[in-house]
Amino acid sequence: YCYELNRVAAKIARDAADTMDERTPRMPRFVAGVLGPTNRTASISPDVANPAFRNVTFDELEVAYFEACQGLIDGGCDILLIETIFDTLNAKAAIHATLRCFDERGIRLPIFISGTITDASGRTLSGQVTEAFWRSIRHANPLVVGLNCALGPAELRPYVEELSKIADTYVSVHPNAGLPNEFGGYDETPEAMSFELAEWAKAGFVNIIGGCCGTTPEHIRAFSHIVENYPPRTPPNHPSRCRLSGLEPVTIGPESLFVNVGEHFEQFGS
Repeated sequence: YCYELNRVAAKIARDAADTMDERTPRMPRFVAGVLGPTNRTASISPDVANPAFRNVTFDELEVAYFEACQGLIDGGCDILLIETIFDTLNAKAAIHATLRCFDERGIRLPIFISGTITDASGRTLSGQVTEAFWRSIRHANPLVVGLNCALGPAELRPYVEELSKIADTYVSVHPNAGLPNEFGGYDETPEAMSFELAEWAKAGFVNIIGGCCGTTPEHIRAFSHIVENYPPRTPPNHPSRCRLSGLEPVTIGPESLFVNVGEHFEQFGS
């Protein structure tokens, strides 16, 4: 049912967006078709007794993402959003499937990519820091890169600031309404979150702001009102450089003659 679920869901969103466009033509709505992380991880063994074991392959993920991508496009989405990335290898499969779908159809849609910092160490579940994550997915040329889920706004702030300094594209953020409490709920109020997000907007960290787990229409309405007084972030104009991406970020300037690539590096690109 993957294709049909995605196609119908995108069609429902498309109809809703078109209805709002007719009511407020000066505020156009766009439909983002979401490719989530799945319930598998290609980089980590689910069996603690066998670190080499994997319960999914890259090719299996790519096929699943390709099917979902086709449904979203046929349903009328404007954007493909690869989000809640806890494993960059999963994201690479989604990127590959998306670009293959574009090539086969002879189209191009904007790609948004949003990662997830899972704990206070500032890493994704598969072990990458923010800059390494960005270097690993930069080849997809996303219109927007961002962070969502896992942490509340206060905990997420330093990683949003870091991403805003290094990403030469637009930056989005969709934080949780705080960390989950003992009942699995979320305690951050619209007012409290708006105060934090206004500071990010004022500092020029972000272009797109939204909400993830625990946020409500009231949260989104409050975010909209509080940030409308600030200009969006201007992406930095970085010079062309040779870059490596892996568990730890390394940047190599144009004057470098030799590069030593060790086991921690998973991708070489320019």
